[in-house]
Amino acid sequence: MGAPNTAGASFHEMWRDLAPIGRNTTTNGYRRYAWTEADADCRAWFKAQTETRGLTYEVDRNGNQWAWLGDPTAGNAVVTGSHLDSVPDGGAFDGPLGVVSSFAALDELRARGAHPTKPLAIVNFGDEEGARFGLACVGSRLTAGQLTTDQAHRLRDADGLSLPQAMERAGYDPDAIGPDPERLARIGAFVELHIEQGRALAARSDSGSAAGNAPVGVASAIWPHGRWRFDFHGEANHAGTTRIEDRRDPMLTYANTVLAARKKARIAGALATFGKVSVEPNGVNAIASLVRGWLDSRAADEETLAAVVGEIERAAQERGERDGVDVRVTRESFTPVVEFAHDLRDRLSGLLGGVPVLPTGAGHDAGILSASVPTAMLFVRNPTGVSHSPAETAGEDDCLAGVAALAEVLEGLACH
Repeated sequence: MGAPNTAGASFHEMWRDLAPIGRNTTTNGYRRYAWTEADADCRAWFKAQTETRGLTYEVDRNGNQWAWLGDPTAGNAVVTGSHLDSVPDGGAFDGPLGVVSSFAALDELRARGAHPTKPLAIVNFGDEEGARFGLACVGSRLTAGQLTTDQAHRLRDADGLSLPQAMERAGYDPDAIGPDPERLARIGAFVELHIEQGRALAARSDSGSAAGNAPVGVASAIWPHGRWRFDFHGEANHAGTTRIEDRRDPMLTYANTVLAARKKARIAGALATFGKVSVEPNGVNAIASLVRGWLDSRAADEETLAAVVGEIERAAQERGERDGVDVRVTRESFTPVVEFAHDLRDRLSGLLGGVPVLPTGAGHDAGILSASVPTAMLFVRNPTGVSHSPAETAGEDDCLAGVAALAEVLEGLACH
């Protein structure tokens, strides 16, 4: 499938304009956190792209941005898009590739003279990564009713600022947030394009066969996944005067739990990652009183996931008893397995000539919406598989192949 010139030109222009926003010049990674200045600049960029194309712009009750071609209230709309926020020092592609490709695909449809018979929309979901408030997919969870207003109001960032306070400071009304079933009822299909967060497509290309050279794939399912907070309570004391046998050191229990998580996940064929930690009082010459670690765990099925997390918790408790450390575990979020709508998934694969269909361990807004509307995902090949890192990348030709594939899908769903 060739890369369309119209889409290519608009893709490059948008990518160039968006690239500097929220980039940290020291790490070269992105810090586009929800309801911050960088987030506001991304939102301004989205609005400008909407207005340039003469689309109808709106912000819903949860702060998600929408760009509409056609009547937003007509129903049976075909929606595409992704998110613009990032993890701490994330890469350029995770989220933004889907939003930029959506606008570029629309430009290509217009250049072809395609005439949608259904409303077509592009969406930027807010706070997908959860980098600031610790919960992923806040915008889509609120919309789908999977996060209550009360729960959202209790979310706090590292500085103790609540989500409502952050929204209000950014000029949005936090009292308006909540489920939006009327909006979801207007959506006939949602398709999210995303860089692949892994090397499944690249590995097929490495095989050397012509059939394996696939820059774009279709998602089959999202593994169940969740986040758990482990609180290790010990006793603060002097690092230079406290005998080893007198210590109640939560850092020791935490460290052993990290190793146990790796072992339990490997045996079960699952994934377990302690990627965030906080320490009190956080002094070089002080034994900690509290170590708090956040576990991210994922598996191919919910039974395996529950077993792995249970074994990690048991290992933490057993080690805590030996160390004189109290261990408390709190589940902060959980997303069950997502099987994307098979008929929509198969239709996309057919529209694209039978491209690969593959699962993923990464969560997405599409996964949240799948419980309410038919959803599907396209993946663009990632040559290294690296994601959530400044090293995340995708080839130019592959990105444009993704735009072309999305244009084909949107034409097939919205114009016929």
